[in-house]
Amino acid sequence: MKFEAVVAQKEAVRLDFADSSKRFFLLVRREGKTEGQGPLAGTSVQEYGVHDVVPGVGGEPHGYLEFTAADGSKAYVKWEIRAVFVPGPEGKPKLLDNGVWQVVGGTGKLERLKGAGTFRLRFPGPTDRRFVMEGELVQ
Repeated sequence: MKFEAVVAQKEAVRLDFADSSKRFFLLVRREGKTEGQGPLAGTSVQEYGVHDVVPGVGGEPHGYLEFTAADGSKAYVKWEIRAVFVPGPEGKPKLLDNGVWQVVGGTGKLERLKGAGTFRLRFPGPTDRRFVMEGELVQ
């Protein structure tokens, strides 16, 4: 099963390192809607994320997604990504942002939801993100 969510940044706290590393540490909350297949399709979603990244080198973003159905039922998904930069066109680094997700809790009609799968992060805008999640969800 595959589902996706485009989320827009609502809150952020960022630390930019003043040294030559270009490292940044970002705490972020984003909101959006899901589309696709399964019990989480059509829900609203909030990301609570931690992004520790050295541009051009790598990073380890991770966090939680809170999915809320129309009736107020919630599902909580833990995710983590390994950000890896590889040589891209014209010598510019290309970002590979892939990881895993798993359901860690729920309420209401989503209380018994279980599942896990792969997680890809895409960048449709400067602060917006597209989460592409594939895997298994069962109730």
